[in-house]
Amino acid sequence: MSETKHVAIIGASYLQLPLIRKAKEMGYITHVFAWAANDVGEKEADHFYPISIVEKEKILEVCRQIGICSISSISSDLAIITVNYVAQHMGLVSNDLECTARSTNKHLMRNCFEQHGDPSPKSFLVEKAEDLPLEKLAYPLIVKPLDRSGSRGITRIEKAEELEKAIEMAKKEGFEKKALVEEYLEGDEFSVECISYEGEHHFLSFTRKYTTGAPHFIENGHLELCENDPEMVAKIKKVTFHALDSLGIKYGASHTEIKIREDGKIGIVEIGGRMGGDFIGSDLVRLTTGFDFVEAVLNVSLGKKPDFSALGERTNAAVRFIMKQEDLPYYQLALDDPEIRIIDHDIDLDHFADDVTDSSNRHGYYIITCDDPEKIRGFMDRSIT
Repeated sequence: MSETKHVAIIGASYLQLPLIRKAKEMGYITHVFAWAANDVGEKEADHFYPISIVEKEKILEVCRQIGICSISSISSDLAIITVNYVAQHMGLVSNDLECTARSTNKHLMRNCFEQHGDPSPKSFLVEKAEDLPLEKLAYPLIVKPLDRSGSRGITRIEKAEELEKAIEMAKKEGFEKKALVEEYLEGDEFSVECISYEGEHHFLSFTRKYTTGAPHFIENGHLELCENDPEMVAKIKKVTFHALDSLGIKYGASHTEIKIREDGKIGIVEIGGRMGGDFIGSDLVRLTTGFDFVEAVLNVSLGKKPDFSALGERTNAAVRFIMKQEDLPYYQLALDDPEIRIIDHDIDLDHFADDVTDSSNRHGYYIITCDDPEKIRGFMDRSIT
């Protein structure tokens, strides 16, 4: 492996800040690429390049000139396309380009799951409502963009009259201007956080997801506990690891979204070949497992197997997002409760008149920890209105 200490990081938003800081803490020189938008990563980076994260050829050219020893990103499907493209062309550690396509294009992902027998809903790729074979699907349905995350462009519909509007909304939000129409999976929502090295998958945690519900399912909270039912964890690992193998994910973080029905049956919503956003990978996993997920992502990109013996203290943790004015009293309740600790927060009090349309324009967040699992679960169940 090269002696260089130069690493590339794709993206400069707050999502990438933990990765930039971790790389610098580990003694690496950070080269950050993103469209210039005065984001925090632009200032935090040792070197910033105002190149859009989708301009992978330009980024490859600069990375070759620098002589980087790794390239990485967290919490962004779009960034991972460029990460793997550059890494593959420079002989660095990453998933291959076929895997990248399957894990960032939801239509290819559904086809892959169907071919390999992974539990996944029936799905159709369409450009207009007339393309859909309605006799093969039963309402309710989910309509979503082909290639976006963060709840953008997602709608649950109950009848055929709603289909055209939902498809147009999904196409508007997506890059390829097509939509997926899928059967609706019943059950409680969770995400599964894993890291892989040379095809060996390591389960880290699973996260209870809270959303605004139909029609758009915008995420408004996540909960992780230190201890979980071993039998359920074993079932989740079996389904998740098989699906990761189907996609061909061999390296780095993965974020698997699942639903678990009352009878225990698991269905896969989708998988991202990257760390979960919304502070799941960067904060909740570390708080509940003692494992530094961000450091592990960086080490894998450097060709180093993560050290799973290096664990710190553990506690139960959650993140709660501010969606409307009525959410603020619960923030005050958390402040006043001696058993709940608010360890980070950022709340924008100036824009409550603006509607929250997806995860990019929520009005703030606060991250909490609590030693009592029932206490923190009860707070999350009560505060999500």
